[in-house]
Amino acid sequence: MRILAVEDDEVLGEAICQRFTKMGQGIDLVTSGDVANSLLKRHEYDLILLDLNLPNLNGEQILKKLRARASNTPVLILTARAQVEHRIELLDLGADDYLTKPFDFGELEARCRALLRRNQGLGKDIISYGNLDFDRKSCTVTIAKELIDLKQREFRLLEIFLTHQGKVLNKDELLDHLYSFDDSPSPNAIETYVARLRKKLVNSSVDIKTLRGLGYLLAEPNE
Repeated sequence: MRILAVEDDEVLGEAICQRFTKMGQGIDLVTSGDVANSLLKRHEYDLILLDLNLPNLNGEQILKKLRARASNTPVLILTARAQVEHRIELLDLGADDYLTKPFDFGELEARCRALLRRNQGLGKDIISYGNLDFDRKSCTVTIAKELIDLKQREFRLLEIFLTHQGKVLNKDELLDHLYSFDDSPSPNAIETYVARLRKKLVNSSVDIKTLRGLGYLLAEPNE
């Protein structure tokens, strides 16, 4: 999952980044509204955490411009404003959810998972694929009810494939989902992670096919 955090409080922004980075998520932090708007014009994110009181361009303006471009990227507003009328206005502008500061990081993670489920048409945190169960909440994967050990990047790579079923994903797209701008992955990083993932999922229903010159495709599950 690739997240954009737009937060002018650098201490809070760094805390958010550390939290999600430890979970193996790719996350970018920007502290200015105009920089955030420029990024969103050029890059696709899985989720946006958006503060409102930003320099140069405020959160409401960023949200309006994002929805005017017909983007359906989930947006979670982080706000210190608690008035009901203001929260209604944000939802009407196109926000998907909001969280009032100060907030608990556990609740932030839960709301992020809920937004991703909704955006991907999923009803729960567990994705079942043949004999494999992928649990976003507990960050575990089982094959035929037996727990398997995946490293963070392998877990997140599997998550990308499972949430993009039927879509061919090239290396650049996979890198965009896995890494933030501060990371410097080698050109062969995706090949390495796909190879490792295949080995660990050899007894599962997951079949990641390589389409030469195009990318990777998660095949239909073999029951």
